[in-house]
Amino acid sequence: MKKFIAITGPESTAKSTLTKELSTYFQADYYLEFSREYLENKGCKYSYEDVDYIAKIQVEQYEMGKTKQSNLILFDTWLIITKVWFEWTFKKVPEWLEQAIKECPIDLYLLCRPDIPWEPDPLRENGGKERDHLYLIYKNELISRGCSFVEIEGIGDERVQNAINAVKSNL
Repeated sequence: MKKFIAITGPESTAKSTLTKELSTYFQADYYLEFSREYLENKGCKYSYEDVDYIAKIQVEQYEMGKTKQSNLILFDTWLIITKVWFEWTFKKVPEWLEQAIKECPIDLYLLCRPDIPWEPDPLRENGGKERDHLYLIYKNELISRGCSFVEIEGIGDERVQNAINAVKSNL
């Protein structure tokens, strides 16, 4: 039976690293954060329409994940983060997004704590206290939706091992 896992959490919490490490460990298919690729090609300035496009690509990735050989599909970030991004930045969310979240269920979320040092880059916007605040928003979203999630913490190999153990416990 195919399982979908989303690695989620604030910026600079090792989501991409964990996605790659978990993919290698479990020989799973994965999708890296599309927004990073898109904005690196487009430029750092983005619009509501850009985020809408990013969310639609995330849905397409989910649909493609259904066709993959692997029984485990990993997503580096997911639609709930995108929903919060809309709310945080634009104070509105596209009407279609809530239905898409329901139609693309995730079996397990790995919620990365902001307990590792912030690493700035041109695309990151929310460090410091904002990172802690967004973590709580993501956690509350998962709780309010009744999502299965495990909080991931630790530095380096410890963080990776905690993620591996979380996935093993929930397969």
